[in-house]
Amino acid sequence: MANICGKAYALTAFTRMNPIKTHGLRLVFALIRLSMLPIPLPKWSLMGKIRQVQVDLTELSFIHFARWVIIERGQFPRVADEQEPEELHYDYLLFESNFNGDWEKYIDAFSQVVPGGMDNIWRWSVKYPQSRPITPFLNYIRNCQYDTDYYYSAYPGASTNDVRGALLLQEKLDRFILASAALPPEQFAAAYKRFTVEIQNCLSTTGRQAYPTRVAS
Repeated sequence: MANICGKAYALTAFTRMNPIKTHGLRLVFALIRLSMLPIPLPKWSLMGKIRQVQVDLTELSFIHFARWVIIERGQFPRVADEQEPEELHYDYLLFESNFNGDWEKYIDAFSQVVPGGMDNIWRWSVKYPQSRPITPFLNYIRNCQYDTDYYYSAYPGASTNDVRGALLLQEKLDRFILASAALPPEQFAAAYKRFTVEIQNCLSTTGRQAYPTRVAS
């Protein structure tokens, strides 16, 4: 199925921007980059609030990757010399993201967790309805989304949390092997039982996951 590889979903969306408004989005991106510099920022300040949005996004553990890119009218490539030059009236905002889970729940999470952050990025796009209420926001992204023709995932049967759990399990197992190597049988059995209890949260079910089909409006 398009956009899906195992447990992962690829989302690609293009939205139009008035070239004059593109400068506003460039300023937003510049502030985001400044907010992530390793310097102390009061949480109540503008830069502190912008940094908090980035922190909130990273805590959404089902997201693999998310990126916004401005593509100006004259930056689209010509694939051949005989291709007629395009005269576009808009700049474009490319949004690309990979995540685990259902498409609607992913967009809903953006709307619920970082509504201001989403509005600051997409408000410059044509006919953007705001991230709340959620239904117009879902319809907007749905209408701007393009299916992914080719999608590669290194671990299609595992989510980001599955991979993190596996790495933590390996770390705990390495420590257990060193700590238990010289234990007599009875003590080893007791240590092993404690170990199996300790690693429960590191275990998960891998394999393909079914997603609801995205319905065009």
